Amino acid sequence: FAHAGYLINLATSDPVNRQKSIDSMLDELARSAQLQLPFIVLHPGSFLTQTTEAGIKSVAANLDHLLARTVKSKVKIALETTAGQGTNLGQTFAELARIINLCQHQDRLAVCFDTCHAFAAGYDLKTPAGYKKCWEEFDRLIGLNKLAAIHLNDSKGALGSHKDRHEHIGQGSLGLAAFKQLLNDQRFTSLPMVLETPKDPDQDQDKKNLQLLASLFET
Repeated sequence: FAHAGYLINLATSDPVNRQKSIDSMLDELARSAQLQLPFIVLHPGSFLTQTTEAGIKSVAANLDHLLARTVKSKVKIALETTAGQGTNLGQTFAELARIINLCQHQDRLAVCFDTCHAFAAGYDLKTPAGYKKCWEEFDRLIGLNKLAAIHLNDSKGALGSHKDRHEHIGQGSLGLAAFKQLLNDQRFTSLPMVLETPKDPDQDQDKKNLQLLASLFET
């Protein structure tokens, strides 16, 4: 799968920025289709000077517009969970569910779960009780069948800090226990999981993160 450009903002009320975002997303969907990718990850956007509800309605309307324009495409759009910094939408499962439920083309919408973002937004993935509560809420509001992928990152920020600051696996506030629970959750064994940890020039840290994650699997 791919990740859409970060400048795309489907929540904007500005007509010029809206059109730029629509055009950019159409290009992203076309490239994804050419590459035969099943879905593309997208940040829901920022409502800026609007109300939260107005921003949600803007995202839903623009998503429907995009999906109607690409009705023959099989590429889905996976909305990413966010940390809730500033006016960013998608910090709660309720917001994502509201966006999806307002859309007519729900069959081509999914969700990408980011561990750092979810933790920073207030979902406690560290404890067994918090982990269970998180996924029960996700399933109740969105549905586990809508989960398309998971971004694996530790968090520099504390629980509920609303800080989008990724950290290497096991070196942040989430810790190894959270990832051990996730990696051994049989519901997610077939889902693609991608590292979004800080990068160094020789990518040596990526290898260490992957080795550490691999060591957490229970046989």
